[in-house]
Order: sequence, then structure tokens, then C-alpha cells
Amino acid sequence: MAKVLGISAFYHDSAAAIVENGKIIAAAQEERFTRKKHDPNFPINAVKFCLEYAGTNVNELDTIVFYDKPLLKFERLLETYYAFAPKGLRSFITSMPVWLKEKVFLKKLIHDSMKEIEGYDKSKVKLLFPEHHLSHAASAFYPSSFEESAIITIDGVGEWATASICHGKGNSITILKELKFPHSLGLLYSAFTYFLGFRVNSGEYKLMGLAPYGNVGSEEVKNYVKIIKNELIEINEDGSVWINQSYFNYATGLRMVNDSKWETLFGFKRRNAEDELEQKHCNLGLAIQEVTEEIVLLMAQEAKRLTGSDYLCMAGGVALNCVSNGKLLNSGVFKDIFITPPSGDAGGALGAALAGDYIYFNTPRILSGNRDELQGSYLGNEVTEDDINRTVKKYKAVATKYDDVNQLSKATAKILSEGNVVGWVQGRMEFGPRALGARSILGDPRNEEMQKKLNLKIKYRESFRPFAPSVLADDSEEYFDHKGISPYMLLVQPVKKERRKILPDGYEGFNLKEKLYYLRSDLPAITHIDFSARIQTVHKDTNPNYYDLISEFKKITGVGVVVNTSFNVRGEPIVCTSDDAYRCFMRTEMDYLVVGNYLFDKKQQPEWQKTDNWQEEFVLD
Repeated sequence: MAKVLGISAFYHDSAAAIVENGKIIAAAQEERFTRKKHDPNFPINAVKFCLEYAGTNVNELDTIVFYDKPLLKFERLLETYYAFAPKGLRSFITSMPVWLKEKVFLKKLIHDSMKEIEGYDKSKVKLLFPEHHLSHAASAFYPSSFEESAIITIDGVGEWATASICHGKGNSITILKELKFPHSLGLLYSAFTYFLGFRVNSGEYKLMGLAPYGNVGSEEVKNYVKIIKNELIEINEDGSVWINQSYFNYATGLRMVNDSKWETLFGFKRRNAEDELEQKHCNLGLAIQEVTEEIVLLMAQEAKRLTGSDYLCMAGGVALNCVSNGKLLNSGVFKDIFITPPSGDAGGALGAALAGDYIYFNTPRILSGNRDELQGSYLGNEVTEDDINRTVKKYKAVATKYDDVNQLSKATAKILSEGNVVGWVQGRMEFGPRALGARSILGDPRNEEMQKKLNLKIKYRESFRPFAPSVLADDSEEYFDHKGISPYMLLVQPVKKERRKILPDGYEGFNLKEKLYYLRSDLPAITHIDFSARIQTVHKDTNPNYYDLISEFKKITGVGVVVNTSFNVRGEPIVCTSDDAYRCFMRTEMDYLVVGNYLFDKKQQPEWQKTDNWQEEFVLD
């Protein structure tokens, strides 16, 4: 019976996961413990948590699996600098000391870091290094309910590969085709993220949220698409791309693109982070989104051709593009699609552990018959009553304890129905970037002011960004054009036509803010500008408390949907502990907080420290 620890680290979103004989025991991102968003450092805290939750120690591990091959990545770096020389000298001088110190001697660094957790005999614990895209593929296929499937992984870059098509069968994964650096759909999308004023490796989801504000079918969008295809990339029939490196700096530079060339190409300057968003920015965002969707669909068709499978699994950062995912599912290329919730680099830790277990130890893969093996992605730490009591004492907080969980759900549902915003901390923390009802901020989707309130007074983020609905799984088709489930908030689908409002004449000519606050449906807080929504179906077996809350909300309002956004302010990782939750609650204009069986009313709390300035603590994303 194998005990396998998986680790991802040293790029962004470090994480750890532990697997025992095919069962996922625990997984968590380091940022949740250190409170440093996208923390790239060795995940000491996440490893400690995984070991403690599994009731084991380092000496009892059969192997530690790191999520990629650092020497192969180093080879790519050296060959790229050589190929582009003399370009990239500054970047080379900047990166080489880090590589030589940390990544070339990674085995030693892993052993030294693990010894900070506890002493152990390193000769007895084997280290494994699967390829980056194999780790991604494993994170999607092995937890899926499919005995056999095609697998697509798409991200920025691993060692050499930037995308892959694989075939999973039983406990094996075969790599069939790879796209190689510097040609990368993930880096292409990140380049547009950068040019439109968002932070690379964290702002891509903002670009996805901005794209629907573009004018579909307009001449400007068509022209931008034409420029992208004629000047920046060539798209092949199998979904592979060739990228014109004369417009990009990511291979050897310190920036994503050649700013002056892009400004000439698209006719405007690169947007700075806090600049006003204009229609041209929205239209360019829509153009690259349309191009991305086209490429992903071609890759999917190629995966179907190569494998003949009816099913598809997806991972890698581009698999977090929920709009593309929804359109791919609706295309009917595959009967069903499974996208792993931790699709980015954090999920590489889970994939590495699963690859070690199934491929190296040849553990038989036994399907349980569940929707998947991720337990709703609730794989992190759990807040205990002792934790809550310590928080109450520390801040002299005032809380009401409910011995009956259903009574707590009824009270919270009533509070939500009255237009209040509630922080909600229940059970084990989610693994991955989405809050799924364990570390969430909740609101009433019927409330016309809810999106504005959440964005401006609680999340302190850009007003255009949409919020997702959590819907009772059995009620999903009543509100959305989506048959089936979406437990991990990774599919965007249309709101039912009968729930939509008619748009006024001249709507396309409205500016962004006018479009934003126009009433679009009877669930305005979760209906995006293009009448879509990023759906989370809530299931009683994986999150009974959350399901119970939404059921009680439905009894009061007739609506089995709540607004769900991650429990954090802009630039902060999602909260982990009751202490994190209380501080975030008090720093914002959130009205109520529920942690475990305790309900906190903002009006009853002692005055918060005026010197506490979260904007200085967290770098804006």
C-alpha cells in the first residue's frame, strides 16, 4: 500500500498533496497558510498539513514526487537563450543564479526543506520527477469517473511542452502528441493579459471576464481577430500553433511582449493596471477569447481523432477558461468532459502524487462509481470549534452558537434573503482557485445591487467582474441551459431565455458601466453581460451544509440559487482559518459571518483596529 506525497513549487502556486493506495487524502496550496498569494516557495506548511491529516510522517512515505523535471526545464532555458543570443542577456543574468542555487540542485533542496518539517532518513524515501504535462494529465484523468478517456493539457510551458494530447486507460497514461515551446496558447493568452493591463499568471480570469463586454460580430473585433491570425500566430488543423516571436519577449525577456510593436499593431498603447477600461480593450479581449476557443476546439477534435474516446479530461491553466470549456462541451465532440478543479500548477502536486501511485507503483485503479474521486475538492484543512473559540477570545468577538445545523441554515438563509452579505466557512477548505461553499462569500442573486456591493464594498475589485451562482444540482436546468452537473464552477453556460430581460435599442453603443448595471435577468447578480453564468451545481453528498443552506433559501424566496464568490479581498488568498475569516469580515462591509456553527453579526462586534490597512498587506492582483 503506497503512501505518496506530491509537491509543486518554485514557479507559482506551490502546493502539496498526499495519496494512499489510490485514495486522495489531502491537498492544499501554500498561499492559504502563508497569506502570500500565488506563493512559489517550498510548501512547508502545506506538506505539514497533509502529513498531519494523513496521520503519517516523512519516514513512512514510500516516495516524494515533484511535479516536473527541473533539469529538462533548465535545458530548455539554456537552449532558448543560445538560440536567441545575443537577445536576452539581462534575463539570462537575472535567472541563472536562481536556477543554479535552487533548481539544478533540487533534490538537495527538497531534502533540506523536508528536514525542516522533521528528521528522516533520506536514503529510504525515493524522489520521483514526472514531466510537467504528465502531472497535469494525471491530475485530471485519475480522479475522473472515466475508465478510459482522451486527455488535453494546455498551459504556459512545462519543460518543453506547452500542450499535450494523451490517452488514459485504467491506471496508464500515454502521451500521443505535444506542442513545444516557444509556441504556446497559454503564453499567447497571457501576453494579451499583460497588454490589457492585468497581471500575468493571475489576471487571465479577468481577461476572460472582460471579453463578453466586447461587441460580438463588430468590425473592430473581426479586425483584431484578423490581425492576431495574420501577424501573431498560425493555427494548424490539429490545434497546434506557431507564434511569431518577433512580437513577443517571453522566451528571453523580462516582459511578455514587444510593447511598441503591439501598440503599432493594434493602434493603442498598453493599458496600465488602474487605467479606465475602454471599448477597444473589451473588443481585443473578445478577439483573443474567440481565437482561444477556436484553438481549443481544434485540439479537442484532434484528441478525438487520435483516441476515438467518447470522454475527455482537461488540465493546465487554460483549462480554467470556463467560457471555452462550456463551448467545447456544447460542441458535442465528446459525450462528457471532466476538468480538474486545481487545473493550474497547484494541481501539479496532486497529479504528481497520483502519477507516482498509479504509474510508478502500478496501483490498480478501481472506480468507485462516484461522480469523481475529489470529494467535491474539499481536501484542505477544517476549522474546529477550538479554533473558533480562540478567535472569539482573541478579538473579543460576539457570536451566537447554533447546536442545530439546520437552524443555522434557516437563520442564514433569512439573513441572505434580506439583502445581506454573508461570509461562509464550513468543513474542509477547497483545493484549487474556486471557492465552492467551504470558504465563500454569499449573497442574494435576485438583488439588483448585489454585484456592485460585492465588487466595490467587499472584494474591492474591478466593477466589471462577474459573480458565480451556486445552484441546487436538481434545480440547475430551471435556471440555466445546461444538462448535467458542474460541481467545480468550471463551465460557463447561458441563463435560460425565459429568465432574461429584453435589451434596449442601442445597447451595443453603451459604455462599459452602462452595460454593467443594466438589468439583464431576474437573477441580475449572477447574469453576466452576455446572459451567461459560471455555474456551480451543489450536491448534498459532498457539501450537505451548503446544500441545506440553499434549500432553506429556496423555501423563503422560491429560488434555489445563491451568489458565491471566494472569501477574500482583492490580492488576498482565500481565507484558511477562522482567524483569517474574522479579519477579512471586519476589514470589509460584509454584514454577517458564519464559521462552523457560529454566527457573527457585524453590528455586535467590537470596533476594528483603525490602523489595520489590508491594502498595504496584500499586493493588488
